[in-house]
Amino acid sequence: MIMVLSLCAVPTTMLGAEKSPAAKEVPAEVQTMLNRLEEIKEMDKSSLNSSEKKELRKEVREIKSELKASGNGVYFSVGAIIIIILLLILLL
Repeated sequence: MIMVLSLCAVPTTMLGAEKSPAAKEVPAEVQTMLNRLEEIKEMDKSSLNSSEKKELRKEVREIKSELKASGNGVYFSVGAIIIIILLLILLL
């Protein structure tokens, strides 16, 4: 039983190493959105009127929602991992 549990722990640590942000390549579309966010962040907003500021806030919200929607990857919750381990124990 310990051997089975140790074998289940190895793939999860390997998946954690693969999700390193430094090793992951960022698509060009996502990079342009990130660049635009940085550009907006560095702007001098004191000279803008309220309608221009409102437009910038709206643009930032849209970009952030697009970035969240484009998040590629498969995520497992802790509960799902526990259920998978229990199923493996029962089947083996």
